[in-house]
Amino acid sequence: MTAIDQIIRQAINPFDPATFKPGNFWHEEQDPALDVESIHQEVIYEVEAVLEQVARDHRTRTVMIFGDSGAGKTHVLGRLKRILNPKAFFVYIDPFPESEAIWRHVLRYTVDSLVQKPEGEAESQLLLWLKSLSAFKQGGIVSWVLSDRQRFIRSLKASYPSGIYNANEFFGVLYDLIDPDRYPLACEWLRGDNLDDESLKLLNVKHSIETEDAAQKVLANFGRISAETQPIVLCFDQLDNIARTADGAIDLQALFNVNSSIHNQLLKNFLVIISIITSTWRQNADRVQLADQVRIDTSVPLKPISLDQAEAVWVSRLRPLHRQADPRPDSPTFPLTRQVLEQKYPGGKTYPRNVLELGRRIIQSYKVGPSKAEQPEDAIAAFKLVWLKEFNRVQERIIRIRQLSAPELTQMLKETFAALQVGEIRPRFLPSPTYASHSFSYQPNNQGRVGIGWNEDPSLTTLFHIMSACRRAVELNLCEKLFLIRAEGIGKPGNRGYELHDQIFAENTPHQRLKPSLHSVHYLATYHSLVNAAYAGEIVVAGKTLDIQALESFIRDSRILQNCALLKDLGVLSGTVISEVEGGAIASQPDDSEPEFQPDNEPIQDFLLDLLKTHQLLGRQVMVQTTVGQFTEISEDQVNKLIQQLSEDNQLRVLGDNPNPEEQLVYLPEQSA
Repeated sequence: MTAIDQIIRQAINPFDPATFKPGNFWHEEQDPALDVESIHQEVIYEVEAVLEQVARDHRTRTVMIFGDSGAGKTHVLGRLKRILNPKAFFVYIDPFPESEAIWRHVLRYTVDSLVQKPEGEAESQLLLWLKSLSAFKQGGIVSWVLSDRQRFIRSLKASYPSGIYNANEFFGVLYDLIDPDRYPLACEWLRGDNLDDESLKLLNVKHSIETEDAAQKVLANFGRISAETQPIVLCFDQLDNIARTADGAIDLQALFNVNSSIHNQLLKNFLVIISIITSTWRQNADRVQLADQVRIDTSVPLKPISLDQAEAVWVSRLRPLHRQADPRPDSPTFPLTRQVLEQKYPGGKTYPRNVLELGRRIIQSYKVGPSKAEQPEDAIAAFKLVWLKEFNRVQERIIRIRQLSAPELTQMLKETFAALQVGEIRPRFLPSPTYASHSFSYQPNNQGRVGIGWNEDPSLTTLFHIMSACRRAVELNLCEKLFLIRAEGIGKPGNRGYELHDQIFAENTPHQRLKPSLHSVHYLATYHSLVNAAYAGEIVVAGKTLDIQALESFIRDSRILQNCALLKDLGVLSGTVISEVEGGAIASQPDDSEPEFQPDNEPIQDFLLDLLKTHQLLGRQVMVQTTVGQFTEISEDQVNKLIQQLSEDNQLRVLGDNPNPEEQLVYLPEQSA
């Protein structure tokens, strides 16, 4: 028999912000058990009805979902994707970093989402879409794999005699999708990567998708063909960190231009969902032309929830703990009560985030007692837990640097520089209308200006133009030092871009080319994800919702970026990098030894202590299992040894003499259980 009191004292607080911080709903698996179906059910019904209209007549429609910060917009998108994915192909569009390339951005993220596998499916949305076409159903996928390319193209052109842009090349690349060896390269072309000549030759195409017009028309191809299968849902979320206009306002007009073009040019079979904070819309609506505003077919508000729904949120979070208890608590919300809700929200309405935060504070007080719960929380420790969870998600999602466009990589680095307060930052450094967005400059205190350009396009033609822009910047004395960041190759001697590269970055110059690691990009992408969430008011740390200034302060105070090698190479951080593998969790091996896992204890010990600083009191076994969940290469025995070592060093204490780890409680030395 295990009493509920003991279970709560041992457990991770079920309302901990690290467990409910929202993000990109496509890459984050939401637990259906935590859903309260009645919350925002009217939104689900409304969007489902609009989707059914699109499926019937293939006419594109747009829905705007709006609500206050904390109302649950991103969670609703996740529910919509999970519920409606059998009826539609879902696409998540990250905030666009530049308005001039918004169509290419939309195409990139459309294909990136389509290559994901829906829950319960063995194949990607893209292959499911392709195999559902009548041309495939007639002969079967095996017969098409064995057939020749031209027969495949002729068959699809017969099915779609008009309305397909660049039909021969587009259908030819679709043919390559059914070849496992060419599938990755075909996806790269469809998403608009600027491929090298060899890759273009393998795909039998002349050019990459290099212009806004081409990107828009390829997107239209997807809509035109999907009319035979299922609608495509384009979701725009976290719009407070999109590209900005000259006066610093977010460029909503650029997004609404895209939406209007989808309608005006009759791109078929799309459902566009725009999710936005109510205050953001009110502040910026007058910047959007009325002719574009009327292209919103349906506006759906997220309303506050009732106290009955608030109770249901508590029940869903506490249910796993109650199931372990013997005897079961009399109330499904124990130790929380309806009376607390009525006192806190006398109007009978609130938002989901408020309910979660109230539950967190009450559970924490119940775990350690009211007096200790009143002590200031260790916000840095709590932030580091949020960071680590996001970092792990990013590692799973971004498996190569070129998944991100040059403007995105540049934006991520620029955001990081702003957080580190490196000096005055100016965007668009390179003197080139095409590649200016791939660059920025900054001026450290009492030093000369430093220029930075970042481009990972494999195309050597693009490399030449980038090198030409770099040479022009040097000739115009736009900076005292120039960094080119590029992991991709630069060709061979004799190539024009190669020769320019060797001239600009010769050893006798102050200029330097840096080759970033994927691990460094994971740092930048993690921070960028948190920046998006901060602008959207979606990060809660130690009971406070972080704005961008607070987030930047946490980045500096936590020194969380200290192991980002790229930032060290750029000279904005000092010291040496401990490890570039798995967040510092794996030590390197001698070349002549068998690869054997050796944990780097420091990050794991830091995690254990941060966990305790945040929750104050935990069961030993809970700590072990939580740590193994974050550092998947270590064993429970290794974690137990680290806990013992921390105990011997008096950094934590294990309560009692019970030899069974499942019965032991762990706390910090300055606390008593």
